[in-house]
Amino acid sequence: MMLETQNLQKTYQLGEATVTALAGVNIAIDEGEMVAITGPSGSGKSTLMHILGCLDTPDGGKYILAGEDISSLSKDRLATIRNRKIGFVFQFFNLLPRISAIENVELPLLYAGKKETRSMAIQALETVGLKDRMTHEPNQLSGGQRQRVAVARAIVTNPAIILADEPTGNLDSKTGDEILSLFQRLNEEGRTIIVVTHDDYVSRHCGRQIRFRDGKVEEGY
Repeated sequence: MMLETQNLQKTYQLGEATVTALAGVNIAIDEGEMVAITGPSGSGKSTLMHILGCLDTPDGGKYILAGEDISSLSKDRLATIRNRKIGFVFQFFNLLPRISAIENVELPLLYAGKKETRSMAIQALETVGLKDRMTHEPNQLSGGQRQRVAVARAIVTNPAIILADEPTGNLDSKTGDEILSLFQRLNEEGRTIIVVTHDDYVSRHCGRQIRFRDGKVEEGY
């Protein structure tokens, strides 16, 4: 089992109101799966993504990642796990604008204290088909190319999980299909991929769907 949540709970305080974002969520994802987390806005899927990505902690329940209960670890420990075990791909790419593609891809390696960062970054860019654009800055790349750089950055540390948050939401349909095909190829190579999306077209490209509504799993597990 790559990850599992047990009765995961999360609430937020908005003024005097308490909002329940997750209300006892139980899911399990095996190594090598490509899973879509779906549901309407406000269903809890983004909150779940932040917890799965070690960007937030639950108020109750357990989150077990690669056999380790990380539900109540310190922020520093979560940051270490996040850097070593999780790769992120975001809707708006989140690339630094004034450095090259290869330098953007190198960043997670530098944070992790890795050596030979340049060769590892080149290999990641080759994997996503962008070796010939590695010296270009983001503003010199198309939207699809920028997202490929973001995917290269996500896989460069060989993480246990790739978390993709609306990865095609800022792309035209043809470019979006290319990115989905890239994710499917990475999954076929054995990578575990979790795609958070409200788009049924995107979710149908995944092997399994877990649908959320009102902070609970409505369908799937």
